[in-house]
Amino acid sequence: MDLASRIEAVIEATVNDMGFVVVRLQLSGKQDLRLQIMAEPVDGRGMTVDNCAKLSRAVSVVLDVEALINSPYILEVSSPGLDRPLVRIADFKRFAGFEAKVETRRLIDGRKRFRGRLMGVEDNLVKVLIDGSEMDLPYADIHRAKLLLADASFAASEEQRKQ
Repeated sequence: MDLASRIEAVIEATVNDMGFVVVRLQLSGKQDLRLQIMAEPVDGRGMTVDNCAKLSRAVSVVLDVEALINSPYILEVSSPGLDRPLVRIADFKRFAGFEAKVETRRLIDGRKRFRGRLMGVEDNLVKVLIDGSEMDLPYADIHRAKLLLADASFAASEEQRKQ
């Protein structure tokens, strides 16, 4: 297990106990190590600056106690934002109906980059409506994906926040 995965496993209980879920955790840099944690509330409310600060303090304590990182590092805790990364298969299910940009590890129908409306997941195939045709992208082949900022997705996310 790589260091980023170990860190995520160690902080997961604390983050979850506080009512949040880790969307993505990235560890980058060699000399200037940077730990970036994107999180969001489990109940779908919006992520606030206060939430980020509370999570940062709690995660810092856990990381200090566990001593997984042996050099100085910068910790950044943030919201996934409107162009939210899609990391887990549940993300593709949750955001069905939204526009997304998907990049695959290998060529599928002669290309690696796709843009379209997420239509859900079936048998580990992410269904994407592209130019009126539905494509099945194997989840295991997805390298990177994110929601696209659009008026419709902004309106939907604002409506979800109000509920």
